[in-house]
Amino acid sequence: MSMSPLSTAQAARSAIAARLDGMRRDAGLSGLELATRCGWHKSKASRIARAKTAPSDADIRAWCRACGAEDQATDLIAASRTAESMYVQWRQIHRDGMRRVHEKTVPLYERTAHFRVYASNLVPGMLQTADYATGLLRSITDFQGTPDDVAEAVQARLSRSRVVHEGNHRFALLLEEAVLHYRVCDDAAMARQLRHLLEVMSRPNVSLGIIPFTARRTVWPLEAFYAFDDAQVAVETLTAEVNITAPGEIRTYLKAFAELSRTAVHGGKARACISRALDSLDQGRPWLLGGAHPLDERDASCQADRLHRS
Repeated sequence: MSMSPLSTAQAARSAIAARLDGMRRDAGLSGLELATRCGWHKSKASRIARAKTAPSDADIRAWCRACGAEDQATDLIAASRTAESMYVQWRQIHRDGMRRVHEKTVPLYERTAHFRVYASNLVPGMLQTADYATGLLRSITDFQGTPDDVAEAVQARLSRSRVVHEGNHRFALLLEEAVLHYRVCDDAAMARQLRHLLEVMSRPNVSLGIIPFTARRTVWPLEAFYAFDDAQVAVETLTAEVNITAPGEIRTYLKAFAELSRTAVHGGKARACISRALDSLDQGRPWLLGGAHPLDERDASCQADRLHRS
């Protein structure tokens, strides 16, 4: 089993710490001598060397200078910034509200040709309606206690989602069936969101798969993740966003996506899952497993299904 995203981020930080400590040893310095040269308390050098404290750019420059290895500072600073960007707490990301983070990621969305998204808890952001996004972002703001810019953040999210309708982008999206039943907004808004899924899945550039409640699992439910081409995977946890850029880790997530895809249903069967969720809203009660649904499955081999297999 691969490391968790948090473990991967910590491993990257530990690798930076090991390089710095190796540099100290190569220079023949004790921890105390290095701290003295840098003008630090001796415990600071120890914390950095043990990956307990992330070094700032200035700390790395001072460390390299103390070891007579100033030529290595630039590379170490770049590696340290990458390691720190892998694991960023939501409170830090949303410290000024949520609008800016949506605007900041627009270039990433615009340059991505192939999106592969696994959603275990929510409708993916690029498929959310305004009402659904409002209910969700309101809950996040209240839970995190971050600045309230929900209205602006919703508009920024909808603007970013234009990539579904504009440009040359392909979307392969997998939703756990439970996502269709989680109420993050009122029933009327949830019904509009489900109908929007039925509409968008007919687009030729969108493949939407649903993993049924009753599916035999070959891959257990995972944290939600977004793969941007083969270059980056963003994993969403309760407390942080983890950005994976190591090729080996990316391959692991894409392998998991491929396995989950084989578990999912597409075309008419996926539409049946969404329609059952709509029925449950009409009935005012959760859908009971095992019930048949009379949906016409004429589009079971629709173009979106072919896109999924490509």
